[in-house]
Amino acid sequence: MNEKYMNEAIALAKLGIGRTNPNPLVGCVIVKDDRIIASGYHHCCGGVHAEVDALMNASEDVSDATMYVTLEPCSHHGRQPPCCEAIVRANIKKVVIATLDPNPIVHGNGVAYLLNQGIDVNIGLCEDDAIKMNSKFNHYITKKTPYVLIKAAITLDGKIATKTGDSKWISSPDSLEYVHQLRNEYASIAVGVNTVIVDNPSLTIRIKDQEERCHKRIIFDSRGRIPLHSKVLNDAFAKQTIVITTSLMPDDIKEAILQRGAQIIKVKDRDGHVDLAEAMKELGELSIDSCFIEGGGEIIASAFMANIVNEVGICIAPKLIGGHLAKGFMGEIGVEKLSSAVQLEFTGFKPMKKDLIIHAKVVSKCSQD
Repeated sequence: MNEKYMNEAIALAKLGIGRTNPNPLVGCVIVKDDRIIASGYHHCCGGVHAEVDALMNASEDVSDATMYVTLEPCSHHGRQPPCCEAIVRANIKKVVIATLDPNPIVHGNGVAYLLNQGIDVNIGLCEDDAIKMNSKFNHYITKKTPYVLIKAAITLDGKIATKTGDSKWISSPDSLEYVHQLRNEYASIAVGVNTVIVDNPSLTIRIKDQEERCHKRIIFDSRGRIPLHSKVLNDAFAKQTIVITTSLMPDDIKEAILQRGAQIIKVKDRDGHVDLAEAMKELGELSIDSCFIEGGGEIIASAFMANIVNEVGICIAPKLIGGHLAKGFMGEIGVEKLSSAVQLEFTGFKPMKKDLIIHAKVVSKCSQD
């Protein structure tokens, strides 16, 4: 076994970021006589799997070669035929797998199939990297709800806007560019209706030298306050917009939203607001495996209180706003005791030219005792 080949497979897998959801990122290389003779990855949801892509790209006969693949090959019929059968037909002699597939349909079955066919199998090379790469898929396939990241740009004193609501721009252009790259990793981008009212955002993905893209756009709007002239209801991607609301939305507003091509999901309300836990279940039913929540402060706080957050990505700008009327990261909602605070574990620090971006995973949910 050789880590460099698995690292190459992981790098290939990441070429599918933003295009495979709700399927996993998977990369594969085939090695013979200590040479890579084939490589492939899962390009998009519904497309051929990485193992088959690699076999199709082989520059020579792959008989008796070793396959390095980042995720356990499937042995069942889905949108694509079983990869295990293709591996056996190709006379691959050994398969090195970074990690097992958490999908109950696949988990362990692919390995068992290969072993029964006399193929040597090794599991666990670069496993931590492979698991981290598919954190969204791993959560979704086991929980059936989206993996949720909270993103915010804050000043050094924790503010997301001045007392007048001015928030453009707290972060630097480099940080904004990074945020668009991060958006691309998620199947949906969500904001509260106040953000739409104040900022009228596009919520699209704009990466340098790439065509503008749009994943699902989620608007939490319990009472139907979304302006009907909003970009998310009137641009070329209006059909990608989902307004999650409650029975408090007037019928005429609902009809006007639907006429613009957007979708409406109605959930129960919690104290007059969208029940975010139920909203996540509904998004999971739509095969939306991940949700990138951008704010504002009340939605961020509500998300933590609803215990739906898995990770945070905070951009800290070297600026100070001050004042108790300036809007904070968590809005007006908060825990009453320090012992009830959400506990985080830092997972990454990314210095930008002017800002610092911090990533942390949620290790202890919000307690409301």
